[in-house]
Amino acid sequence: MKSAPADRFAGHRQALATKVAMAGVKHAKTLDAIATVPRHAFMDAGLHPQAYEDSALPIGHQQTISKPSVVARMIELLHKSKQPLSKVLEIGTGCGYQAAVLSLLADEVYSIERIRPLHDLARDNLRPFRIKNLRLIYGDGILGLPQDAPFDSIILAAAGLGIPDALLDQLAIGGRLVAPVARNAKEQQLLLIERVSSHRYQRTALDD
Repeated sequence: MKSAPADRFAGHRQALATKVAMAGVKHAKTLDAIATVPRHAFMDAGLHPQAYEDSALPIGHQQTISKPSVVARMIELLHKSKQPLSKVLEIGTGCGYQAAVLSLLADEVYSIERIRPLHDLARDNLRPFRIKNLRLIYGDGILGLPQDAPFDSIILAAAGLGIPDALLDQLAIGGRLVAPVARNAKEQQLLLIERVSSHRYQRTALDD
């Protein structure tokens, strides 16, 4: 990932990584990625003063850029002990921020967005970085990307009440899927799914 044009937010990025660490994220390389990617580059100029707060912010089309601590926590959960990420599928590109973070941690990143204006926005946001290991796809993430499966890691920006079977089928044996799943109308819980064998999955409910 090449650097974007020089900005005045380098100190803010490091401070954000410190906030994310204080929120409980311990994976060092994930924290380094949070400290590297300029979050303000993925939102409107009017929101730049808030870009390095640990908060979700609007990106249009009734969608938000997720809290950095949530992004980092989900990526941290994808990692097995001492193993780098290889081939990652992201469902819900949004503005492209999480995809940019993932690109610093994985060999290959495939990211799907179903809202065309957001797909176009992410493409425009990411273009200055010239990321060679990231592929953006416009399509329905519920279907996954069977032509490029299996994936050793799958991460969902949102999953509603459950995980689509197509995504479980596209998870490699030994792979991990992380998603926020609705507990009720107001609360979500992170869910970690590990594929143990061709027909067996282990599910672990984690943070609210």
